[in-house]
Amino acid sequence: MTAASPTRSFDVVVVGAGSAGCCAAIASAMSGASTLLVERYGFLGGVSTQSLDTFYGFFTPGDRPRKVVGGIPDQVVDRLAGHGEIFLRPNTYGAGTGVTYNPEYLKIVWDELVASSGAQVLLHSLFTGIEKRDSSYRLTLTTPGGLLAVDARRIVDASGDAHVAHALGMPLEDAGTVDAAQTFTTTFRMCNVDLERYRDAGGKTMLQQKMNDAVVSGRHPLPRRKGSIHAMVQPNCIATVAVRVPFASPFDPDALTRAEMEGRRQAYVYETFLRAEVPGFEDSKIIGMSSPQIGIRESRRLYGAYRLTRDDCLRQARFEDAVLLCGAPIEDHRMNADGEEETEWCYVPDGGVYEVPYRTLYAPGFDRILVAGRCFSADHSAHASCRSMGQTMSMGQGAGVAAALSLEKDCAVGALDAVKLQARLRDLGAVIEPPDTVAATGKDDWFRNR
Repeated sequence: MTAASPTRSFDVVVVGAGSAGCCAAIASAMSGASTLLVERYGFLGGVSTQSLDTFYGFFTPGDRPRKVVGGIPDQVVDRLAGHGEIFLRPNTYGAGTGVTYNPEYLKIVWDELVASSGAQVLLHSLFTGIEKRDSSYRLTLTTPGGLLAVDARRIVDASGDAHVAHALGMPLEDAGTVDAAQTFTTTFRMCNVDLERYRDAGGKTMLQQKMNDAVVSGRHPLPRRKGSIHAMVQPNCIATVAVRVPFASPFDPDALTRAEMEGRRQAYVYETFLRAEVPGFEDSKIIGMSSPQIGIRESRRLYGAYRLTRDDCLRQARFEDAVLLCGAPIEDHRMNADGEEETEWCYVPDGGVYEVPYRTLYAPGFDRILVAGRCFSADHSAHASCRSMGQTMSMGQGAGVAAALSLEKDCAVGALDAVKLQARLRDLGAVIEPPDTVAATGKDDWFRNR
């Protein structure tokens, strides 16, 4: 297949500009490598700007939260805070203190941080092929102007679906083939909500009871009896995680089409219920849904040089090549045989944390490619814990530094000296060792813990 324009060459190409990919590109460029960030949509951020509005994973849950994420993720939050576009949300639903932000403004923040790092960006560019060469890979991108060839000495696959890894024949697990896969979710947002009236009526406790009553009585055909709503940065607006669509292969266009339509249908079932049953929602309306696609929690995962396991999470594992920390619970959203929700919450004991090794970001025999984000190497349960955006940003940060450092040291990504990699990450502000300090989680105290 012939490219439509001259080949471009970079030290590092990052495919996918979600939270992991953006951090990988920033870290790579800041480390001195010429870097290209490729994104199929017209904006950066992936799920962080498409459908969600809260970073989880920065703090451990529990009564004594500790801040376990740092470096480039802190720069993201700094920018948002500097413009009054965040607040810290208490541990209401179990995942720990969340950093709630304005997702529209986050698009600008990602633009600014990627540009200031020196990385180049190609939006509206879809990865469609790859060819292995002597000392590089040649990627084919489909762009609005036709096909474009890009040569890369190192690749970070942050596509979420491991598209590059799959094209290269790397060892992968498809979600649902070993363990039951997590459900899809169409998030939606509503405006004109009287939040004070909602809270005075009982807030979360009242909502959960009314959802259960609506299902039991048959008044509203809600797909689940539980779900979350929370205030957004924008006044009188709320965001939800309530819709639940059974898992289907994200690579089956017919199944994905049905899932998208079902998610939209369910969103309006919830709107009808909320307006009719929940105080404060009488005059509210949906103003947006997951866009441009339904929320997918898992698809493909790498079988890497190491595979993070459920036991690693619960035993608070330590690794000599650790590149990030996680204290988030195993949060596994499934549907049982009767089609009812069945969500597992399993916490790291004693409010502890576990380390995630660098070896989960690459596979033996593939010397020039790393992965970051939800396609990292983990079993189903470990993935259900370590998929929060605080951790995916940290994975991207680690992969970006590793890609650049492997070029500097002229070695395979799997041959990097972990001590040198960790030193570079610490220089960026990454948190690698479990902190002893309990983090303040009030809005005004966030940055004192930096």
